[in-house]
Amino acid sequence: MTKEEMIAMMSQKSGISKRQASDALEAFMDGITGNLKKGERVSFSGFGTFSVSHRKARQGRNPQTGATISIPATRVPVFKAGKNLKEAIRK
Repeated sequence: MTKEEMIAMMSQKSGISKRQASDALEAFMDGITGNLKKGERVSFSGFGTFSVSHRKARQGRNPQTGATISIPATRVPVFKAGKNLKEAIRK
């Protein structure tokens, strides 16, 4: 599903314009992004939790040359599905 398809679905199901649905989706994504930037978790009961994971610096290999490269430490977003979402997908 693309962002445009999500906006169309939100518009249809909620009875609002595509512009309003687009604004709502942007606000939702900005809220999640802003909180993750601060290092906070975003949790939706039954759906799942967005959080930030810290990866340590490590050594890797360039697959073309085999040369050792240094991969710096970084922060990455993580999503853990909630119980209701897991059960809905299994059915």
